[in-house]
Amino acid sequence: MSRLTAADFDPAVLKLFDQYVHGQLSRRDFLSNAGKYAVGGATGASLLAALNPSFAAPLVVASDPRIQASRVELPSPQGYGTVKGYLVMPARPAGKLPAVLVIHENRGLNPHIEDIARRLALDGFLAFAPDALAPLGGYPGEEDAARALFAKLDQTQTRADFLAAAAWLRAHPQSNGKLGAIGFCYGGGIVNYLATQLPDLNAGVPFYGSQPPASEVARIKAPLLIHDADKDERILAGWPAYEAALKAAGVSYQHFTYPNTQHGFNNDTTPRYDEAAARLAWERSIAFLKNHLKA
Repeated sequence: MSRLTAADFDPAVLKLFDQYVHGQLSRRDFLSNAGKYAVGGATGASLLAALNPSFAAPLVVASDPRIQASRVELPSPQGYGTVKGYLVMPARPAGKLPAVLVIHENRGLNPHIEDIARRLALDGFLAFAPDALAPLGGYPGEEDAARALFAKLDQTQTRADFLAAAAWLRAHPQSNGKLGAIGFCYGGGIVNYLATQLPDLNAGVPFYGSQPPASEVARIKAPLLIHDADKDERILAGWPAYEAALKAAGVSYQHFTYPNTQHGFNNDTTPRYDEAAARLAWERSIAFLKNHLKA
């Protein structure tokens, strides 16, 4: 059976799904409204199941001998008290490594984000992916349950946890002292936030993330590589004001909008994945991080 892509779904269903996963639409309302576009025996429930991720085939398996991975905990006095996450590095690092904080979507540290951390390790980075859901028991293993848990987080404490994770990672014994951050959806928004809070952040790579308030953009010192989907009305609505603020503040940035792509196009576990765009965005991201994080 061929893999489903965004082209297999009515654009209205994709828009409804985006609203649902970002808390703008209840599950009940998604099922009711999506059902209007179901054909060939499909239902709203079957459309939701088809659009949700499948984690069956990670690009880099956890047992890959080229990497070493571990679960770690670190203190976060201003946040929830403790940060838990997934630390990955090359199995045989040749000296200190550039460090990259990996920030998940609004479902916590799911298998896809762990895979992203492993991919970064294969590219020579010290990658740390915190789980914002750790104070609530961690990623629950199911996407709808994860979204429901995520809504219960105190974002002030959660953001403090990410700041603590960034400081810990930069100071890690295996780190070369340079720190980058890469994030997706919610995580892209957190990358933008961290850039306003960390004057010593060396590079930021937000994928389709919400933009920070224009009043805080002048605080950004890190170069940014910003990836967006051209069919992502919700995120692109904030881009003109962000771009104007970046230019006014003299921030070094690159912005790429990928044609005919949906929000989430980098996530290869869902039908919204776009292989060509994801490959290009990833190549750009790795080159950007290597350039700005070298010792």
